[in-house]
Amino acid sequence: MMEGTTISDLMINEQIRDREVRLVGVDGEQLGIVSGKDAYAKAVEAGLDLVKIAPKAQPPVCKIIDYGKYKYELTRREKEAKKKQKTVEVKEVRMSPNIEENDLNTKVSAARKFISKGDKVKVSIRFRGREMAHTQASRPILEDFAKKLSDIAVVDKAPKMEGRFMTMFLSEKR
Repeated sequence: MMEGTTISDLMINEQIRDREVRLVGVDGEQLGIVSGKDAYAKAVEAGLDLVKIAPKAQPPVCKIIDYGKYKYELTRREKEAKKKQKTVEVKEVRMSPNIEENDLNTKVSAARKFISKGDKVKVSIRFRGREMAHTQASRPILEDFAKKLSDIAVVDKAPKMEGRFMTMFLSEKR
């Protein structure tokens, strides 16, 4: 109905000072172009509120509705939309360059669990001290990690050195 407008910036009743407005009745029927005062008088007569729903139109569109009920419907609709959104989190799996096969498999199963929940996974290898001299020897560990998850995951960002870490991002296959 209304995209991009928040509830608070709608003009209601006496706030509407336009000379003429396009009036929409209670049941959605078009009542034509009338003066702002007449529109407000009709709303009061019906025991409802006059709400400007399309301020940018020429002339502005006003509707006779129960404002409290309308506000409630809008907030409910916004909550429903928020509920349906899925936030993607980035989970991190850290390893060292001299990781053993069983430990690697444990990390792979943890990453598999994260990816199956729909999260992205950041796989990183931390280098300490002299390990920094042999960073390229650890690239196959990350490639093997990606290969073990290739049935459900795809590599977003290839392995890359960032300071003392070599990182790679995995996400769910579409």
